[in-house]
Amino acid sequence: MAQRIVVTGTDTGIGKTVFAAGLTALLGACYWKPVQAGLEEETDSQRVQRLAELSDSSVIPERYRLAEPASPHRAARLAGIQIDTLRLDPPDTGGRPVVIEGAGGVMVPLDDDTLHLDVFARWRFPVVLCARTSLGTINHSLLSLAALRSRGIDVLGIAFIGNAHPDSEATICRLGEVKRLGRLPWLAPLTATSLQQAFATEFRRADFEP
Repeated sequence: MAQRIVVTGTDTGIGKTVFAAGLTALLGACYWKPVQAGLEEETDSQRVQRLAELSDSSVIPERYRLAEPASPHRAARLAGIQIDTLRLDPPDTGGRPVVIEGAGGVMVPLDDDTLHLDVFARWRFPVVLCARTSLGTINHSLLSLAALRSRGIDVLGIAFIGNAHPDSEATICRLGEVKRLGRLPWLAPLTATSLQQAFATEFRRADFEP
């Protein structure tokens, strides 16, 4: 079976999509965002395709494309539909690895009864937790790790995003008993080249392989 890695986060807007783009490029993987909420600006799939320099065939179409930039359950309700979470099983990629990006954080709802956490537990794919480094990250990170482990989900490690805060990062890894995969700094400019260079410096491909 092809390698499948889920990228989730401790919150929304923390740089998870940029991390997913870097990981996709590092692994030579396909990318899949099952549910996209918000279509007015560049979508996550479009951003990853640009930053990871992916061909069209390496970007798996979303199952749901919702106009409202909101939690998927609310965006679907505003669109007059309900997300069928049983349709959210990854397609065959012909043996190529695939990076799967969730929407927002671990506990974000997909419908009135189903959280992302529920879908991750059904998939049983290893998860990378992305965490910001700014104030509040210890609480958010430890709660997210506890939620994932409460469902028996394998956590490959935690990837920090933002400016270096060694004490907070070390505290999370110690108390959360989680591997530190690396830290992706804020990049200016953010380009395919700068992202891939940062990944080559900060992350090891072997940490993401079976």
